This record gives sequence, structure tokens and C-alpha cells, in this order.
Amino acid sequence: MITFVPEPHLLDSPRGRDWPRVGAPVRPGTTPGNSADVVIVGAGPAGLAVASALWHHGVRDVVVLDRTGRPCGRFFDRIDRLGQRVLRSPYEHHPGVEGYRDCELLDFARLHWARLTRTERREIRMAQAGHRSVVPVDVFEAYCDHLVTSHHIAETTWQASVREVLPTADAVTVRADRFTVTARHAVLCLGEERSPAPDAWWGGGRPPAGVSFWDEPGPAGGPRQIVVGAGLTAAHLIADALRAGRRVHWVVRETAERYQCADVNSSFFRPEGRARFDGVDRAGRLELMRRHRRASIMFEFRPLLREAESDGRLVVHRGEAVKEIGDGVVCRLESGRVVEADTAVLALGTTPSSGAGLIPADLVGERDGWPDLDERTLRYTHAPRVSVVGAAAGLMLGPAARNIDGHRVATARVAASIAHGLRHGDVCGERVGA
Repeated sequence: MITFVPEPHLLDSPRGRDWPRVGAPVRPGTTPGNSADVVIVGAGPAGLAVASALWHHGVRDVVVLDRTGRPCGRFFDRIDRLGQRVLRSPYEHHPGVEGYRDCELLDFARLHWARLTRTERREIRMAQAGHRSVVPVDVFEAYCDHLVTSHHIAETTWQASVREVLPTADAVTVRADRFTVTARHAVLCLGEERSPAPDAWWGGGRPPAGVSFWDEPGPAGGPRQIVVGAGLTAAHLIADALRAGRRVHWVVRETAERYQCADVNSSFFRPEGRARFDGVDRAGRLELMRRHRRASIMFEFRPLLREAESDGRLVVHRGEAVKEIGDGVVCRLESGRVVEADTAVLALGTTPSSGAGLIPADLVGERDGWPDLDERTLRYTHAPRVSVVGAAAGLMLGPAARNIDGHRVATARVAASIAHGLRHGDVCGERVGA
């Protein structure tokens, strides 16, 4: 049997290249109007997909609200904080609209062939042949900019911190920090937030000096660092620390790391995989989500991490759980082992944002961490003028809901339902796609 081991150099691609633009976007004023057909909360890859789809459906009276004010701004800020240069999602997974002749990500990369490295060109050939390939972050960001410009999304995007989403039978009122917009429909593309550390680790509140989370600026580092977490984020943190010459202690709760191409089983990206998920009851879906949303790492990291472990630069504490983290970055493990370092970074996973805290709790209908949604339209069952695209739709679409490809599937349902409702005044979307 032949075992394929991807090469670590696939993780490296240039960042910050100059990409030609379709045209200069028209920047909006400081606030939108007080009414719209649709308000999209969140301008990450999911929000970008929804806005693009609505544009193709002829729905142009759209307001996009985002905490950074830049489409996909927070997404790329997080990626750059980790020093990430390639995406785990392959070329066929990208923001966009099913059934329309948009320029797709692979087409976009081929159009800019001269700007790509030899390795990046080889990955494109792999994608064309139907094989797994990695996508440079730089190419993906330029493609997102292309979508923003070609679908006029910058013209409808405003920076705002949304405080409340208040649905009624006839409208949805979205209250932000500086203004309020009333719309006929709203779509929540909230993504995921980092999971907090257990209170028992240091008594709750802010972590001790020298301890930080993966998505915030960390303290100045010394020669020793602890990384807690088992997923791709942890792998990037470790790689960054090794490049900086640090000795790393890696705390992994599982008895072994999990390496796989996608962060969920690839079968869930295909229609037959989604049908498998559709064919089970709620208890079965919860079990599938538990099993297939586990942390994993891209195969490309395996040679890098194993080499570092073999020469002593990386010490892996497998099957260990943190009991306490104290001042001076002293990490006590459940086994009784004590690990000391200069800094510690926590990569404890993420939690889907269900809408709780924005929409009244009785309308979210959250159970087991998942909102109560209509399976066909992804609208809240008790607030049918509000829809969800992203990780929070996981119990309807399966583990792939949190991925870019899952966003496309969700967007197709949501955009068609909203467009039909705007044309026919049918809130429940009984004839979606008619």
C-alpha cells in the first residue's frame, strides 16, 4: 500500500501580493437608510455568499452590517494573526452562488497564473485533475475582493455592532450601536466565537499574565511556550513558535492527534453525505455532530510536527487535560504533571453563534446548543423573517454547515426563500424556487 504524505512546503505561499481590481468600490456613507428589504448581519464568507446570491436574485435593497466594516475583514485578520498562508478548503469550496455563471475561485486563480508560484500552479493542476489541493490565502482574499466589487457589496456594507434583532410578524428591526434598520427579512451570518476556558483553570475572568487566547495579541514570548488544543489553530501556533526558536509543550486531550484533509469527513460535502445526515432523527444528528466536529489538523503539518518532536523542540502531552493554570505560567495537568513556560496560548475550539443574545431566547428556541430552524428555508421556526447561514445551521445541514462549501448550500436555500417571499409576500416560503 502506498501512503501519501503531503509536503510541508505546501503550507507556504506569498502574502500581500498586488492583485488587479475590477474597479474602485463606492464606499457608503456613515450610516445606511432606516429601511431595507434585507439586512445581513455579518460580512464573513457566509455573509459574502448571501449578499452575492441575493444580487443574482435581483434583490438589491440590502444592508450588510459587520463589526469591522470590511467584508471578510475579521476572517482574514484571524488568519493573519496565526500566520496562516493556505486554506484547508479546496478550490471547489468558495463563497459564491450555485447555479449562476460567476467567475469561480479556480477560474480566478488561473486568470492570474503569472502571479502564482510554481507550487501554487502545481496545486491548480491537481485541482483541475480532481485531486485535493490547497488554496493560497492571498488568492482567496483577492477572489473575495473580486466578489465584493462585482456584486456591489462594498456599497451596501456598514461598520456596526449589532445589539438586537427584533422580529415581528411583518418586519425585523435590527438595532446597532449607531443606528436602527427595519427590514422585511434578516439573515444572521454570525460564524463562531472562541470557546472559553473552564473557570476552574484560574478562577474565571481574565487569564493570568502570560496566558492568552489564539485570536488575541499574545504576550511577549520567552524561549518556552505552552499550546493547549488539538486542532488546526494549535498546529499554526506551534509552527509559529518553532519558527521563532521556542521550545513548545503541546497539551492534547486525545491520546493521539487527528490528521485529515478537511475539518469534517469529506462525505458530508457531497449530496449523498447530506442525505445520510437527513435520514436520521435529532438524537442521531446530535451524535453525528459530536463525532464529526472533532478537532483535526491538515496532513501537511504532520512531517513538520513529528520532526520537531523527534529532536526535542516539541514535547507533546497526549491524553492529558489541563487542571489549572497559575501565575508564572505554571500549567498543572490532571495526571499531576506540571509544565512551566514563559507563555501559554489557548486554542480550545469554537462555538456556533446561535443568535442567542440578539434575538429573544423564546424565538431562538435553542436546545443542545442549536437553534430551532426550519429545515427547508433555514428560518427560525418562531421567527420566520430571520434566517441563518453558517455554523448555527449545523443540525439542519450537518457538520459541513460551518465550512465555506456548507455556506453555499445554505445560501441557495435562504436566498431563494427570501427572493420568493419578497416577490410574493410569502413569509413561510411554501413555493421556494417556483
